[in-house]
Amino acid sequence: MKIDKSYSVSLIVAISFFMQGLDTTAVNTAIPTMAKSFGTDVVHLSAGVTSYLIALAIFIPVSGWIADRYGTRKVFCTSIILFILASALCGFSQTLTQFVAFRIFQGMAGAMMTPVGRLAVLKTTPKEKLVTAMAYITWPALVAPILGPLVGGYLTTYWHWHWIFFLNVPISIICVLLAWYHIPEEKGNNPIKPRFDFVGFVLSGLALAGFMYGVELFSRAEVAYYIPVITILISIGLLFFNIRYSRHISNPLIDYSVIRIPTYKITIFTGSISRMVIGVAPYLVPLMFQEGFGLSPFQSGTLFLATMAGNLAMKPATIWIMRHYNFRTVLISNGLLVALFTFFTALLLPTTPVILIVIVMFLSGMFRSMQFSAITTLAFADIPQPRMTSANTLYSTVQQMSTGMGIAMGAVFLRFSNMINGSSDHYSVADFRLAFIFVAMLGIISLYGYTKLTPDAGDVVRIKKR
Repeated sequence: MKIDKSYSVSLIVAISFFMQGLDTTAVNTAIPTMAKSFGTDVVHLSAGVTSYLIALAIFIPVSGWIADRYGTRKVFCTSIILFILASALCGFSQTLTQFVAFRIFQGMAGAMMTPVGRLAVLKTTPKEKLVTAMAYITWPALVAPILGPLVGGYLTTYWHWHWIFFLNVPISIICVLLAWYHIPEEKGNNPIKPRFDFVGFVLSGLALAGFMYGVELFSRAEVAYYIPVITILISIGLLFFNIRYSRHISNPLIDYSVIRIPTYKITIFTGSISRMVIGVAPYLVPLMFQEGFGLSPFQSGTLFLATMAGNLAMKPATIWIMRHYNFRTVLISNGLLVALFTFFTALLLPTTPVILIVIVMFLSGMFRSMQFSAITTLAFADIPQPRMTSANTLYSTVQQMSTGMGIAMGAVFLRFSNMINGSSDHYSVADFRLAFIFVAMLGIISLYGYTKLTPDAGDVVRIKKR
């Protein structure tokens, strides 16, 4: 059976997304072992995580310009090759300095791979097939954070932490060969090569790197709250200055004017809050199982796999639901279910029967998957093809930031709950319960933004042409 070209491209891009997501989350599990290997403190290993995130934040905005100048296939394949090299170098690292340097290199490659891969899908997929194509490439963003800790824990325990990075090599080689064969050669839409917006690159780089660094600081218990707050506020100020600057030049690195499209605007602002709510689970749930329930990391990861099963089980239904119900109905009703099962997670106890925990995790994974897919599909529904690169660049940047914000939000809510309950430095079940209730409340409040959608919003991608 011959697979449609747009769907084959989507599946190839999904492999690269999964590989990158798996690598990012698996590393977190190996940090204590890596610290011993490098002969340093665990706290210092956070530099390896932070440097990767900052590199992503700085170089994602450049991806659109490079793709337009050199073509999506060449840039995507090149980014995978660079990711292979960077992964191998990370695996061979002998010191913390080497590891941080190679993680920065890996982040630069990843910054090209994710947005350019999505752009390849958007450029090869007709509007009426976008629902199915987006369903294929959104599952890695949900599955990888769940599977990553389990894979990382297994490789670190029974093999060696180096294999977390070496695992990328064979997967990447297969991915680049498939991409070169299946992704059509595309030399960009602009007959005249656009000049590089160096000022915009510096402004966006400082703003986004500062923002991601500020978000990462929120997760550090030893850092006072005012330091990340000030860092984030300065970064937001630089971002607003960059937006004003971009209005006065003909070739901005990020074209913020695309936000004027109503459906895209809602997925950027309201959708970011939804992605934060969705992104809390892979951080808070395993932590609750370990700190609150007293389970081992492997037991925690195994139990959380039920969420991945729910993600995968929902994919066939996602396409059917978005074909039969409008985006407004789906995002509001399913958003309520996401918030409801976040609340149900808050009610779990160490004495709760395992089967009941598995059911809650499974259904939670289903509804999180549905919401994520609907937001991503709607984002590009009304974007005209000439503006697809700008829309994709901005969306990729915002998605990366909201993912980081989700983790930071979980950390802040947990610390705030700990203060309210007057607990010790050890997080209790009551702390996690209150944190999940805060997340559920935020999820419900954010649904007001989706009421601004018209009933026919996004119909161009969900109603098949006759």
